[in-house]
Amino acid sequence: MPMRKEERRRKILDLLSKSDLEISGDQLAKVLGVTRQIIVQDIGVLRSMNYNIISLARGYKLIKKNDGIKRIIVVKHSKEKIKEELMCVVQNGGRVLDVIVEHPVYGELKGNINVSNEDEVEKFIGMIETSSAMPLLSLSNGVHLHTIEAKDEETIKRIISILDKKKFILK
Repeated sequence: MPMRKEERRRKILDLLSKSDLEISGDQLAKVLGVTRQIIVQDIGVLRSMNYNIISLARGYKLIKKNDGIKRIIVVKHSKEKIKEELMCVVQNGGRVLDVIVEHPVYGELKGNINVSNEDEVEKFIGMIETSSAMPLLSLSNGVHLHTIEAKDEETIKRIISILDKKKFILK
């Protein structure tokens, strides 16, 4: 007997909440005995119920509530400096949630990054290097925004100060 929708969605939330890594739609489909399309629909329904599930290159991730402080910063650099910039944030206690660029036709374009440690940065950089896709900053002459998150205001200020000293912050 197939699993009911509500039960399957609770199981998806349970699996995502117990994992620190993203889980692919194919993996979820296999575990739950449904098609990947059903998983896509379930994820959509869960998002509509205000569960913060993001899509990353390797699958879905449930973003757990964090009592941290978020700040949007404006930066500018080349593709070659992406790793250095991300490492500055994570090595100083922060998380980079996203990248945002302003496109002349489409308006604001936003991509999820969600890195909080050196291993996650390395994986992200690896995806950039092995992909034929260009990073979003290439659409805006290197100017872009990041939402960063840290446990307190002092950590946010330290991260911004370090990025500023390295000439990443756009003033």
